[in-house]
Amino acid sequence: MPAQASSFATFLIIGPTCFFLGILFILLPYDYYVLWSTPLDRAPYFDRLEAHLRFLHSSPPLISRILHIAIGTGLLGFITKLYKPSEANMLFDGASLVLYMCAITVYIANVVKGLRVVTAGAYGTELVQGEAVAAMGAGPGQEVDVIGREDSLRVLAASNTILALVLIGVLVLQAGQWYALHKEEAETEEMETRERAAEKRKLKKKN
Repeated sequence: MPAQASSFATFLIIGPTCFFLGILFILLPYDYYVLWSTPLDRAPYFDRLEAHLRFLHSSPPLISRILHIAIGTGLLGFITKLYKPSEANMLFDGASLVLYMCAITVYIANVVKGLRVVTAGAYGTELVQGEAVAAMGAGPGQEVDVIGREDSLRVLAASNTILALVLIGVLVLQAGQWYALHKEEAETEEMETRERAAEKRKLKKKN
């Protein structure tokens, strides 16, 4: 792949990834006191997080469409870079694509369905992962695992943390690919310079 096309495809990957990290950074003040800190009274923080998530889920359809366009833009960048891939593309971009797909899976399985649960207030009737709890089908003496309000909000906060780590991994791999390519170019240029210098010395000796 030409260097210019590869750079543009890298931009298509890094741009949406940074966009998603910005969204997760905005959610951090809400997630921090739910997941990472232990204040004396957590109830107000759960209330704020729940109100914020309901506000997000009730946002206009344009917002979710922009988000999905950004996701598709990242996938387009990966497809472009992995078309007729080199060895470096297979290593770095392949691993980045795996992490990117993991982020999409967490988003669909936990975040989207979790937002629906929070908006409906149906805690204890549906797992955040989207598995319906068939309480009526449970036999006598069998316990049915349900996720309550606080646990559901913690799962969503933990999902945001997982997403952040995975997306940072994508950026690290893209930066590693850039460093490896530039290091290879520098070494190749240095070898060519030495070869030209050696040829000049040989010509001087002949003359």
